[in-house]
Amino acid sequence: MNIVVTGGAGFIGGNFVYYMLRHHPQDTIICYDALTYAGNLATLEEAMKNDHFRFVKGDIADRTAVYKLFEEVKPDIVVNFAAESHVDRSIESPEIFLRTNVLGTQVLLDACRKYGITRFHQVSTDEVYGDLPIDRPDLFFTENTNLHASSPYSASKASADLMVLAYFRTYNVPVTISRCSNNYGPYHFPEKLIPLMIINALNNKKLPVYGAGENVRDWLYVEDHCSAIALILGKGRVGEVYNVGGHNEQKNIDVVRQILQILDRPETLIEHVTDRKGHDLRYAIDPTKIRNELGWQPTTKFAVGLKRTVEWYLANKTWWETIVNGEYQNYYEKMYGNRERRD
Repeated sequence: MNIVVTGGAGFIGGNFVYYMLRHHPQDTIICYDALTYAGNLATLEEAMKNDHFRFVKGDIADRTAVYKLFEEVKPDIVVNFAAESHVDRSIESPEIFLRTNVLGTQVLLDACRKYGITRFHQVSTDEVYGDLPIDRPDLFFTENTNLHASSPYSASKASADLMVLAYFRTYNVPVTISRCSNNYGPYHFPEKLIPLMIINALNNKKLPVYGAGENVRDWLYVEDHCSAIALILGKGRVGEVYNVGGHNEQKNIDVVRQILQILDRPETLIEHVTDRKGHDLRYAIDPTKIRNELGWQPTTKFAVGLKRTVEWYLANKTWWETIVNGEYQNYYEKMYGNRERRD
């Protein structure tokens, strides 16, 4: 089969490319990526050596380019990872998120209608559900939880999900959606919590933690997420949403402390900064549906995955140093340099 992976030069998309090349070597993977700030061709360096992989530069919101791609490669499956995904950036520039996450998804769906596919899979996020109270550990997001987006980012993803389901109902486009909890692992862009803390700790720089760091996230090792998506593509029911989570909740401050412990760095590097606007308190996924229907469950314990992730960043300094020394540094200073400290 020909499988188009949009956003495949990003974090989860890149890991998915490698997962599919390893586990489905008979398929051809076509990565379509605009190479914006978070897209990095260096992530796909090894994939480029594989005869069953091809890279095409392009924007999912560019209808002409997308239609040209579909005409040329005639995809059987489209997996849409392409998205603007950082909450802070969405607060600064909401319109970029609407263009890529909503209009871009709609262009892909139109291409699927025009040229025909066997499956369009939308990679979404648990953030479309809003947040949960920290003092109610018995509450979890299910596929039937109402959408209640808190940020321009999550609102754009929720909008895209609704568009995907509308194309299924109105046009019979064969779609599936997965909503996953926070991922971590190799190739994670340095603006996100875990890679940012690893890199800053390695450089003995301050580790900026929003507020008291009490916000809770459900963490999933990225390879486990990739295995879930592959399973949904093969066995998932068309028109369905599947929550993917690890039942692995951690406070942000505890994640930071574990990273410092692995790297043998002092907790005095932690610096509490003014909290993010509209900061969600807790995310927690109930993955019962995908476990019962498809037999999926995560295999990587958080302590194991975190250590593996730290070791990857230690072994791949060239990959992240190139990013940190480039345009990203300007963004880092904008977001954290002028924040009021909360010592």
